Amino acid sequence: MRVIDMARMLVLGAAFVAAGGMAGWAEISTQEFKVLSLPHDVACTPDGIAWYSAQRTGALGRLDPKTGAVKEIPLGKDSSPHGVIVGPDGALWLTDGGQNAIARVDPGTEDVKLYPAPPGTPYMNLNTAAFDGKGVLWFTGQAGYYGKVDPKTGEVKVWKAPKGRGPYGIAATPKGDIYYASLAGSHIARIDTATGQATVIEPPNKDQGARRVWSDSKGAIWVSEWNSGHVSRYDPADKGWKTWKLPTEKPLPYAVYVDEKDKVWLSDFGGNAMIRFDPASEKFEVFKSPREAANVRQILGCPGQVWAPESGTSMLVVFRY
Repeated sequence: MRVIDMARMLVLGAAFVAAGGMAGWAEISTQEFKVLSLPHDVACTPDGIAWYSAQRTGALGRLDPKTGAVKEIPLGKDSSPHGVIVGPDGALWLTDGGQNAIARVDPGTEDVKLYPAPPGTPYMNLNTAAFDGKGVLWFTGQAGYYGKVDPKTGEVKVWKAPKGRGPYGIAATPKGDIYYASLAGSHIARIDTATGQATVIEPPNKDQGARRVWSDSKGAIWVSEWNSGHVSRYDPADKGWKTWKLPTEKPLPYAVYVDEKDKVWLSDFGGNAMIRFDPASEKFEVFKSPREAANVRQILGCPGQVWAPESGTSMLVVFRY
């Protein structure tokens, strides 16, 4: 475990890049943890524990930042988890492509429960999940599917995506509405949680490669555009779009997450960096990884912190602000 004082690094100019002027000196510190496997996605629970999907080993990883202790919980034969989130029940929910199922892990007992796809469902290449306002989990499958799990009944339903391959990131708004991003389809879509019907919303950037989505506190949808190197915002209120190019030389924005202060965080494969964007000032801050090919995938946070899984280095990094 190694602690880096990012505030000092910012003063030294070693980890900060601003586009269009300084965005203000941020008091941000980071802490780094070595984990057992290459982490794909990450989530944190209110007790401070960080959880990650260990895709290659078929496990859910658990990190205690206070002690640095790490352990992994096997999810089952042929498991290959992609996304991990914390449910309203306090459990960890994972999209498990290897088992073509949704997995639920009780953080106390570590019991694993699987919600397999309906019989006859082909391989979906499950990606990410989000809970709507009624406690139903919705998920995406990059092979061209999306679906839901009702934790109360255990029922799993699957729909074919309206434009085929691509459903990837998914997120809920504060009101519980569900939106997903289509990487191959280069669009976002809104799911009617009552009927299951998905409505495609075309962005202004053609072939932009929408990879992940997240909602801010007002219900606007932020999109990381893998192909175009932009971060975009869609406002459901007026159906308007606005877009910004990331400031690194060859940006490849993978994930997007909006914190409780409505600051927008992105992981940038091309810049080998984490990026924070202030929509009010339209300024960027860039925090470069000290390791090559960090390859941060999904990013999630708890109040005052954002977690970044470095899938290329077997590290978890927490940004505290």
